[in-house]
Amino acid sequence: MNTFKRLKEFYWPYKRYFFISVFLLLFVTGFTLVYPIILQVTIDHIVLGGNFDLVPYVAIGFLLITALKGVAVYFHQYLGELFGIQSVYKLRNALYRKLQFLPFRYYDNARTGDLMSRLTADVEGFRFFLSNGFAQLINLVLIVSMSMGIMLYYSPSLALFTLAAMPFLVVTVYRFDKKVHPAFRSIRKSLANMNTKVQENISGMNTVKSLSKEEFEIGRFDDKNNDYKDKFIYTSSIWAKYFPVMELIGNICVVVLIGYGGWLVIDGQITPGVLGLFVSSIWYIIGPLMNLGFIVNMFSQSKASGERLLQVLDEKEDIFDEPGVIEVNRLTGHVQFKNVTHRYDSEDDLALKNITFDAPPGKTIGLIGATGSGKTSITQLISRFYEPSRGEILIDGHPLHDYSLKSVRHNIGVVLQESFLFSSSIKDNISYGSPDASMNRIIDAAKRAQAHDFIMELPNGYDTVLGERGMGLSGGQKQRIAIARAICIDPSILILDDATSAVDMETEAKIQAAFKEVMKGRTTFIIAHRISSLMHADEILVLDNGEIVERGLHDELLMNDGHYRRIYDIQFKDRNSFLQEAK
Repeated sequence: MNTFKRLKEFYWPYKRYFFISVFLLLFVTGFTLVYPIILQVTIDHIVLGGNFDLVPYVAIGFLLITALKGVAVYFHQYLGELFGIQSVYKLRNALYRKLQFLPFRYYDNARTGDLMSRLTADVEGFRFFLSNGFAQLINLVLIVSMSMGIMLYYSPSLALFTLAAMPFLVVTVYRFDKKVHPAFRSIRKSLANMNTKVQENISGMNTVKSLSKEEFEIGRFDDKNNDYKDKFIYTSSIWAKYFPVMELIGNICVVVLIGYGGWLVIDGQITPGVLGLFVSSIWYIIGPLMNLGFIVNMFSQSKASGERLLQVLDEKEDIFDEPGVIEVNRLTGHVQFKNVTHRYDSEDDLALKNITFDAPPGKTIGLIGATGSGKTSITQLISRFYEPSRGEILIDGHPLHDYSLKSVRHNIGVVLQESFLFSSSIKDNISYGSPDASMNRIIDAAKRAQAHDFIMELPNGYDTVLGERGMGLSGGQKQRIAIARAICIDPSILILDDATSAVDMETEAKIQAAFKEVMKGRTTFIIAHRISSLMHADEILVLDNGEIVERGLHDELLMNDGHYRRIYDIQFKDRNSFLQEAK
């Protein structure tokens, strides 16, 4: 129950629905247990006693009890469902909020399909037990204890003799729970793996089709699906093993009741009506106890789901605002790195090693180097997506963590190499960081990003609704909208992570020309593989294996026979040779 105790904050605020539902359950159980008593009265006092004039009264009373029970059942179930759905509404919001604030470190290893499974199937599994499991468990305790009380009242010896096998049923149910809980936990994990596979396959469908790997992917999905099937079949085998045992114990109780009870009737110790009451009441004990297996099953599933939900809720948020952080509307954009060293995981190699540089306001810093040299790591630390392992990062003379996250990130415009667009209008995508931006401001940002012309050619212009991840636009068009989005927030610091890699040379030249105007008064970091994209920078940092191996202006770096000169020779001399041969 520790899982439910730790998730108490989500369902306890709605406890009134639960307690009213349980209160109504008392009436439902009481009305249910009246039926055996009516049966006993009918047999002993009407049929055997010959008091047939009581039949109309008994019938009317029976109908009245049934009607009252129906009303009680309706409100009991409605309030139970209300209790469950209100609780998981709050829980689902808390999970989604948690995902919004978890650091990049978490998403480096998290799988999308697994997270989707937790927020859907696991939340629903937990809800189902809140809505039905608790009530069924309480109903079981009430109806079994009250039925036993009635049976003990009418014939203690027959009650004790009949219920002697019940402890064996309880032990069987306990052993069933011990087996079935780990089985359901493995089912949840297998389902998450299968969901991850489906999500990955759909996201990469272009690659799958371009390489004709449909059959290969079908085979990989079949492996995941087969694992899920095997886990389910194994769980079903546990049911198949224990449920017949439970049913056998229950039927033994009925046989003992009829045999011993029949002898007591013949001996005159009890009346036939009492035996009828026992035969009717025994099923109010055996049925719920056998149903305990289903309740245990429901509990095991919800417990496994709750454990997976707690894994998300317990995840550490290691990047957050300290008490007394500085709130600013506008930064000047003076960025300094002082001996910054960083590694993403304790077992990883260093991504950055003793990085030191000074980027005064309005200056442009170019970052170039081989893949994995640490260029993107520098810009991610500026945005405080990660905390440096050692060293200090300053903005406007203050340590980065002295500012609130919102203050820092609202002053930084980031354009990533892989542009992500939301399934909404182009206007909403451009103004995503500045929802109050005027239409003139949105259009101006689009024009600077060389996106206005193609947007106006779309059927609904800026009101055109994009498909998932910007489906329907080319890579270059998506990248230009992402650039417009960064420009629209009017940032103090602009980060361009290979921002023009998906556009043609002509469009790149136009965007670069527009950037010269946009970058005025802003500290700009340009990550590029094309030297043409950063040759105008105020300082170029050449990185290799996480270290700055060269720094300086474009012309200065060309004078050295180092990494930068070699990159330049590859990009320009080889291209010139190719053009000469083509002529």
